[in-house]
Amino acid sequence: MGDKKQDELQMIPVYIMGKKYDVPAELTIMKAMEYAGYQLIRGCGCRGGVCGACATVYRKAGDYKIYTGLACQTVAEPEMYLAQLPFYPANRATYKFDEIEAQAETIFALYPELFRCVACNACTKVCPMDVQVMDYIAELKRGDIEKAAKTSFDCIQCGLCASRCMGELPQYHIAQLARRLAGGKLAPRSEHMAEIVRQINDGAFDKWIADLKAMDQDQLKEVYSNREMEPHMGDENWRPKENRGLVS
Repeated sequence: MGDKKQDELQMIPVYIMGKKYDVPAELTIMKAMEYAGYQLIRGCGCRGGVCGACATVYRKAGDYKIYTGLACQTVAEPEMYLAQLPFYPANRATYKFDEIEAQAETIFALYPELFRCVACNACTKVCPMDVQVMDYIAELKRGDIEKAAKTSFDCIQCGLCASRCMGELPQYHIAQLARRLAGGKLAPRSEHMAEIVRQINDGAFDKWIADLKAMDQDQLKEVYSNREMEPHMGDENWRPKENRGLVS
């Protein structure tokens, strides 16, 4: 019965780490690998194209070009040669965030390789999220941290930009530092967030959390299933009774 069902499927050949497998057509690379028997312990995460864990390098039959993409988003093609890059060993600077200043000189000191960029734009071309990588590197070279943070906002830290860089820059780590500096030290402080932090420190949510921790698995599932998905902030009923009136 299983063989008949498999016969009805359109099967295509792919090569995973050099070994040939027949997999159903129209599967993503990630699902094709799992169909072939691979257990993805690393190199998979959200499976929705936003975590960057499943960076993939591949070549098509008869094509000299090396392609890249996310395994959870890229559809497998016949005679595709696949290799996974779940982690790219680019240099990441070590720093204590509380001790660094939100200045261009901070980034220059931590990532002096920033100035090795030759503006070839290979980083932008390889990005699966269409982030203008070369642009945010140029913005940082000019010292504009906030603009670089906005330009790199959709970066998912897959590392593919660094894999193609002629100057061997760790672009995605540099961008992450820029976003941290912009969000943590340059953006205006949120009064609403400060109030929520104060309430947490004052124990306003302790009883609610304790009640959740005391529930068994079935109770937690019921609470989760019946939760308000997008509560209206003006509606007092979206919070537990003991916490109502605490947030304006």
